[in-house]
Amino acid sequence: MITKLQKFFDQYLSEDKEDSIPLERRLQMATAALMVEMLHVDEQVTTEEDEKLRQLLKQRFKLDSSEIDSLIDLAHNEKHEATDYFAFTSLLNEHYTQQQKINLVEDLWQLAYADDHLDKYEEHLLRRLADLLHVPHQDFIRTKHKTLKNIS
Repeated sequence: MITKLQKFFDQYLSEDKEDSIPLERRLQMATAALMVEMLHVDEQVTTEEDEKLRQLLKQRFKLDSSEIDSLIDLAHNEKHEATDYFAFTSLLNEHYTQQQKINLVEDLWQLAYADDHLDKYEEHLLRRLADLLHVPHQDFIRTKHKTLKNIS
């Protein structure tokens, strides 16, 4: 999967694309790529998770169906392997506000709980991404509890 993600990054997010792809769109694509990774970290994608992903991408980023399908196809092509998320998180850290990063962590919690089960790999990835995004632990926990409250 790392090869597919690197290809995606080079195609949509690299600094060379600044002129051809607006910054806002590159930020949306980086965020969506992290969401797709969350979906696949436990190597089981349920219908509920897939629907939640599509809902979040449409709601948060106003992506059209073909863009949503392209992102999802990247993750479906190969099983999850260890990846380096720095390329995505560094772009987000540079341009997202703290609140936008907290909102992303909340979205990731929603994806993790979409199937009503938190897998240990999902929680591990969420902790790792929250750290890379410099989201304080208290916000990490607060967004988890908020998500749990909303699904109860």
